[in-house]
Amino acid sequence: MRSQVHTYRTGNADLVLDLTRDCARFVAGQGDGLLHLFVPHATAGLAILETGAGSDDDLISALRDLLPADDRWQHGHGSRGHGRSHVMPALIAPYASVPVIDDGLALGTWQSICLVDLNIDNHERDVRFSFLPGDKH
Repeated sequence: MRSQVHTYRTGNADLVLDLTRDCARFVAGQGDGLLHLFVPHATAGLAILETGAGSDDDLISALRDLLPADDRWQHGHGSRGHGRSHVMPALIAPYASVPVIDDGLALGTWQSICLVDLNIDNHERDVRFSFLPGDKH
């Protein structure tokens, strides 16, 4: 297995960050296998969705509706509503896997691999990229 950590600056606003190009570069020349991504943070997740046509903004809006940044959260340290960031990984998992066929990501036409972060208190996120090669039969 080949594995490396990529660090992303996420800033101080709710974010959907497209990682697809970095993922494609990571698997280029590797043949068939599986790309697995993992975010080792309690307040971020990974999603596969369409970006650039409004779906990324729609996801942030839906998460804001489901997980408002208010004082209802028992996990109360950090900025107002920080507890919602700790609930989000139950909805947007901290991992994703994508098949790799002929050195490329086997994504659908409109699918992108994205980091989702609602935690405005942490401005950097690590994402572990791991490539598991297929059988060489």
